[in-house]
Amino acid sequence: MNLATISTTVPTLRFLGAAGTVTGSKFLLTARRSCVLIDCGLFQGAKEQRLRNWDPLPVEAETIKSVVLTHAHLDHSGYLPALCRGGFKGRVFSTAGTNSLCRILLPDSGHLQEEEADYANRKGYSKHAPALALYTEEEALRSLGHFSPISFNSPFETDDFRVTFRPAGHILGAASAVVETGETLNRRILFSGDLGRPHHPLLRAPEPPPEAHVIVVESTYGDRHHDDRGALETFAESITRTAARGGVIVIPSFAVDRTEIILFHLRRLQLENRIPALPVYVDSPMALAALKLYQDAISLGDSAIRPDIVGKPEILEPGNLTEVKTVAESIALNRRQAPMIVISASGMATGGRVLHHLANRLPDQRNTVMLVGYQAEGTRGRSLLDGAPSVKMLGRYVPVRAEVVNIPAFSVHADQSEIIGWLKSAASVPEVVYVVHGDPAAADALRSAIVRELRWNAVVPHYLERVRLD
Repeated sequence: MNLATISTTVPTLRFLGAAGTVTGSKFLLTARRSCVLIDCGLFQGAKEQRLRNWDPLPVEAETIKSVVLTHAHLDHSGYLPALCRGGFKGRVFSTAGTNSLCRILLPDSGHLQEEEADYANRKGYSKHAPALALYTEEEALRSLGHFSPISFNSPFETDDFRVTFRPAGHILGAASAVVETGETLNRRILFSGDLGRPHHPLLRAPEPPPEAHVIVVESTYGDRHHDDRGALETFAESITRTAARGGVIVIPSFAVDRTEIILFHLRRLQLENRIPALPVYVDSPMALAALKLYQDAISLGDSAIRPDIVGKPEILEPGNLTEVKTVAESIALNRRQAPMIVISASGMATGGRVLHHLANRLPDQRNTVMLVGYQAEGTRGRSLLDGAPSVKMLGRYVPVRAEVVNIPAFSVHADQSEIIGWLKSAASVPEVVYVVHGDPAAADALRSAIVRELRWNAVVPHYLERVRLD
């Protein structure tokens, strides 16, 4: 699409991602003679989804005037380097927290993609000759030059739009984006971003929705209800049980926020003598860099942090914590046999160092793999969750003999009742709610709940669908 095809009168919204799937968030707003992209995420999960990352966007990158990021997770920010390489020359607006995290996540994403392509080429298991990275670390670093940090609740303008970030919980810096458009900025669209939980152990709860004509809401856990008490018991019992049989606990963890929550609970359970004081290893440079940001935010009293933990960064430091920074240290960790806890990225086992830990530990029935977050369809994490007898990784099939434990309540996504509660607290009833960022069953379950419980108009949009906003 070029500028000549952009409507001069009717603002529209097009779903370029996170429609019919839980990743790839990209929402294109057009008004008069400009367009803005809300989020710029990678597709993850099933191969047919990942291949979309290589497809040209249905809009020319240079016609996008700006990008507004709700938060730093790669399924919301990870396509930015590719967009910049494709010709995007505008500004990327985000909160300060999102800006700081993207400076960790995006270069690491490029580095991992280069590393995995090189490994595939050396081992000869890729279908492509040669295997290529979607973008490089250098391209990711260059994309950071487009960022402009904006404070929460401070409106800013970009072409035909006025945008305000509001706290969304979820992770450090996460925001909902209120976008005003129309001839007199009289139409308001609210993008929830990923919503945090009301009782996150580290972050403040999401702010209630302001008045909006249209709400675009996530539905990652739109068909589920978290059991917090049961989750902590399962976590403690699994650690104790695995240690008793001499096994190793491997936790594939998202580098941002999930690792912090795991460390928070490990410290708490150790202090209460509910688990043995096992050595804890965090094997992810990205997770360690994010951990430092969280500790600094807690020490300095960042506005996103819960007031009761300000000045207490030690709450993220369980006993016997070791930071694993180098590849050599990671390889050495794979040779250890004593009971221990290994936390490593990525959370859905789609890449990174955790693949080597899983390949090494899954065949041993003494060990345990803990899944502590959402596992998208088509990922190795989802295969483990579904009870697969073997999982393909690093070019070969690995037998699954280790115990697999699922603890979804450690997720930093709101569940169905929490999303409904957030919507119910809105300042007014919207004309329509578009339910996005969820697998089909989850999105439809949330849509049904919104219609049933709130009696609002709710729709699950299709991939690439365009709707009017007037």
